[in-house]
Amino acid sequence: MFYEPALRNHGLSHDPLKALVAPRPIGWISSLSAAGVINLAPYSFFNLVSDRPPIVMFSSDGRKDSLANVEETGEFVCNIVTEAFTAAMNTSSAPFPPEINEFEKAGLAVEASRLVKPPRVQGIAAALECKVTDIRPLAGLNGHAGRYTMVLGEVIGVHVDEAILKGGRVDAQHFRLLARLGYMDYAVVERVFELQRPLAG
Repeated sequence: MFYEPALRNHGLSHDPLKALVAPRPIGWISSLSAAGVINLAPYSFFNLVSDRPPIVMFSSDGRKDSLANVEETGEFVCNIVTEAFTAAMNTSSAPFPPEINEFEKAGLAVEASRLVKPPRVQGIAAALECKVTDIRPLAGLNGHAGRYTMVLGEVIGVHVDEAILKGGRVDAQHFRLLARLGYMDYAVVERVFELQRPLAG
């Protein structure tokens, strides 16, 4: 089959696009408003987009609290979601009003960050402290901005639980990262294999 996303002419009960570009890591973004109100929300439109400088991206569908907070303060923490935090992550995805603390709703404790004001999730295996470098509404070919706004942030501090390190490297199989598939489907990284790049010639 072939379809054009703008026309939604796929003839299926659900658009398969997000299910095809998967699995996607989940950035669990903690932020603070200028008034000091805490927020925690998961984003599956998230990724590391460069390592020199180290830049992460998350994309907000509409003006959610995370977007409003980073616009006000220029800081956020990306907590990397693992299997153990699946239920708490899902709870924090509910559309709570800005004054509600998602950490409390999800039964989570906060842990102070080192270089930014927003806290991180206590007990999380990895967290990235970030400062905003760019906030950009995403426009299509017609030049009109859609519902999404992309936030880019430079990683200025990295927290890693040494329990997920083995031989000086992150043990991805032990890490048990949670990933978003399409629809309401998720996956846990369980099988890992190594593949060396070939030499040209």
